[in-house]
Amino acid sequence: MTVPTRARQRAADLRAQLNQHNYRYYVLDDPIISDPEYDRLLRELQDLEASYNELVTADSPTQRVGAEPLSSFEEVKHEVPMLSLSNAFDENEVIAFDRRIRERIDVDLVEYVAEPKVDGLAISLSYERGVLVRGATRGDGMTGEDVTQNVKTIRSIPLRLLGKKHPRLIEVRGEVFMTHQGFLTLNQRQSSAGLKEFVNPRNAAAGSLRQLDPKLTAERPLQMFCYALGEVDDGHMPESQFELLQQLCDWGLAVSPLAELVEGVEQCLAYYHRMVDQRESLAYPIDGIVYKVNNLSLQQSLGSVSRAPRWALAHKFPAQEETTVVKAIEVQVGRTGAITPVARLEPVFVGGVTVSNATLHNRAEIERLDLRIGDTVVVRRAGDVIPEVVNVVKKRRPRAAKRFQFPIRCPVCHSEIVYEGGEGIIARCSGGLYCSAQRKEHLKHFVSRRAMDIDGLGDKIIDQLVEAGMVQNIADLYALTVEQLAGLDRLADKSAQNLVDALEHSKQTTLQRFLFALGISQVGETTARQLADHYGSLESIMNATENDLQSLTDIGPIVATNIYTFFRQSHNKQVIGKLRRWGVMWPETGTIHRESAKLPLSGKTIVLTGTLSAMARNEAKARLQDLGAKVAGTVSSKTDYVIVGAEPGSKATKAEQLGVEILDEKQFIKLLTKLGSQ
Repeated sequence: MTVPTRARQRAADLRAQLNQHNYRYYVLDDPIISDPEYDRLLRELQDLEASYNELVTADSPTQRVGAEPLSSFEEVKHEVPMLSLSNAFDENEVIAFDRRIRERIDVDLVEYVAEPKVDGLAISLSYERGVLVRGATRGDGMTGEDVTQNVKTIRSIPLRLLGKKHPRLIEVRGEVFMTHQGFLTLNQRQSSAGLKEFVNPRNAAAGSLRQLDPKLTAERPLQMFCYALGEVDDGHMPESQFELLQQLCDWGLAVSPLAELVEGVEQCLAYYHRMVDQRESLAYPIDGIVYKVNNLSLQQSLGSVSRAPRWALAHKFPAQEETTVVKAIEVQVGRTGAITPVARLEPVFVGGVTVSNATLHNRAEIERLDLRIGDTVVVRRAGDVIPEVVNVVKKRRPRAAKRFQFPIRCPVCHSEIVYEGGEGIIARCSGGLYCSAQRKEHLKHFVSRRAMDIDGLGDKIIDQLVEAGMVQNIADLYALTVEQLAGLDRLADKSAQNLVDALEHSKQTTLQRFLFALGISQVGETTARQLADHYGSLESIMNATENDLQSLTDIGPIVATNIYTFFRQSHNKQVIGKLRRWGVMWPETGTIHRESAKLPLSGKTIVLTGTLSAMARNEAKARLQDLGAKVAGTVSSKTDYVIVGAEPGSKATKAEQLGVEILDEKQFIKLLTKLGSQ
């Protein structure tokens, strides 16, 4: 059916009007029409689209809800990691943060943007040519979940950006949250329907956004404030954080109306105290203040450490505290053998959850508190931090209160407990891989998704394998047979075969994953990646001295000692040898390996722009990096090549202006073929 020109124009006009009214209502909080008037416009557009299906567009306000329920969420890899923030809990930590910034950039006064830290769920929104194409959760910072259909139901999120000249691709990041009133209304509805009520607005927001049925998410009162960018391709962007917030607002995205430009640490702290006073009167929950260096170029030069940017800090509000009674003190054995005392408490509601356990950290902490079993204590919970005992109310100490005797032997395997660190504060079981508590936790860590990613090998199966004596260490996993596994509870032949297949599949891994999977104390994913990238081979890491290891950025003396000591233990070497003999392998890469191999593009800086038809951009980037190239996001005089695909943007223009060599896709493929054969 041919769509009349008048109908096509009217539909476009209605979409523009509705998008503008959404912007005024959700972003500016300044509506100019009533709700019934808005509904009449929306109904008119719905009727037009029903009459002419060709008028329906992905960014139409009528398309916010309508997708079918999902069976599960797909994974999304963040091209630019979604970093978490370092926390400060007192003013001295904020002052120290400001001092570090000033010393690094050599200035007397730093300009910051301060805004409330909304207590919600971090989300990224990707727009291509101004149209929303993907919404994803933060996840672990590297990989999240695709919740596109759900974020489309949130009316403060535009399906199409306002204005013109948007970047070809732009990823906007922010926080999805629920207001206090929305939370109360939702819980009233849950209660009336006989359903479980949510504990707090943050849990309600997270649970609502992760509904497999978008229609359920649409019923929840969710909102979003935006505050940062991730991946950006071909577009002029502001030079400061404060200007960025204004730009996001101009594009129709909601930002915090309380964000302010402040100078120096004194104004940061003054802003913090103002927000503490306003906290209870705000319509939405906040749990602190975020300070960010305003100059975006300085943000880039300051960089990040581990998983947190150096240029930003979360100044948390004072944690909620409650009093309760210590019923007992027990010790737990972690997967690295660390012995941690834990207080078993009379259950108490604090920080939005019921707390029945609190960490006591170490033997010295118990002595400092002069804590005894039966004491009344103050318990604090700050955000997602494990609850801790703040102090003892000694005036309420009963006569029968008992001192706690720290054990001299591991409560699980009875091996001797050894002490390390300053003044022997850290207690650790000496049983190593022979301690069943460590064995189970070590195995669970080894098979986890971010380690060796062995699908189907869950906690209960590991418990059975260890308790049956079938697995003594991580290498024994690869000796398991279908017949052995099929004999376990709740594991049929097909499931056993799938598990053996998963074990076989996991043998092809990466050096980074393998290092992380080994469970070396204080070696997380970031440190494992740094080791793999720098040394390139396991043998080089195993032979590195403590001084060598400390030469790497962000690896200090404690972590270097942990790594060095781990690879000097004979039983660890034996297990690694068994793993290699079972066929666990990875491609060797990294700085040292690349230099020794003299890769053809070593020292070259290459920029990609436009759309490639032969491969995705991620694949092109990976292939260039495998050849030794550095793949940058911006063009400069130091750029060696710019690879240009279809519909290139400003990067191609800048390359021409700077005289940088430009390769089209055909030339790029030819280059890969030529260099790949060397």
